[in-house]
Amino acid sequence: MKNGDRITGQIKGLDAGVLYVSLPYVIQTLDVDWSSVAHLESTQLFIVRTADGSVYRGTLSMAETEKEKPVTIEVTETPANESTIEQQQVVQIGEASDKFWQRFNGEVNVGTTYTKGNQTLQFTLGGTAEYLRERWSAEGSWYSSLSNSSGGTASTRNEITGTASHLLPWNNYFYAGFSNFLQSSVQGIQLQSTVGAGIARFLQNSNRATIVVVGGLGWQNVQYNQSTVGAGTQNLATGLVVGEVRLFRFNKTNLRFTGLLMPILSEPGRVKYSMNSSYNIKITSNLSWNVSFYGNWQNQPPPHFQGSDYGTSSGLSWTFGMK
Repeated sequence: MKNGDRITGQIKGLDAGVLYVSLPYVIQTLDVDWSSVAHLESTQLFIVRTADGSVYRGTLSMAETEKEKPVTIEVTETPANESTIEQQQVVQIGEASDKFWQRFNGEVNVGTTYTKGNQTLQFTLGGTAEYLRERWSAEGSWYSSLSNSSGGTASTRNEITGTASHLLPWNNYFYAGFSNFLQSSVQGIQLQSTVGAGIARFLQNSNRATIVVVGGLGWQNVQYNQSTVGAGTQNLATGLVVGEVRLFRFNKTNLRFTGLLMPILSEPGRVKYSMNSSYNIKITSNLSWNVSFYGNWQNQPPPHFQGSDYGTSSGLSWTFGMK
């Protein structure tokens, strides 16, 4: 470390400016500020991602440098294939494990609210899992909400989202695929299936923030509740504009926002918008408290159907993988 401390253990990975190290004599994973690391060395293979989207694979080491020069990290796959990167340009490090299940990172969220006055009970469950490889990655997430109150009708909402991305030859660019499946009793949606693809770009990618924009095309099939007058099935061709923002503060807070704008190309003038956001405050190494918000809106819903559905919840999150 820059203050002279030395730590010997197993490097688990780097994400959001935090280097995770496992020590044989400590139960929890140690969280280390990446900007405070002066020297690092490991013979294990890692996948290293930089701010411009480049990916490297190999063992890790840092050469001694003079104080006025930037600290660099050397990634060596073979003696003939060695890359030198400035430390501040490294934004993610993951284990290149041969074991399939050790390549996953993610979290599980759970929350509940009860109000005695009107006997309202709300229960939420969700989670995210990420699979990281050299030049591509995939992520899946789900969110379920059940709300019931005395004298009212129970409402449910279930959403599953999957994304996959692959780096392009140009810095900061990649192409991405997207799928989403939604059930919402509030909007009378039995099943809304959306698939799409597009080109994405990192506007910012550092150890403090990640900002991504995606533009592309998609298709959507919506099956509405058959018990409602005017219900039916819709097939829509859409444009896709996606924005994602992640802001993090070392070992304390993490804010993530994702917004999806869908202009309906097959019905000009009709627009749909959805968003998901979460704010996490770390309690311990693997446990944090979170507040989340979701919402779906459309300006031209079918007759007798709601044009919006939104809500918020809070609870606990447990992370797994490198963390």
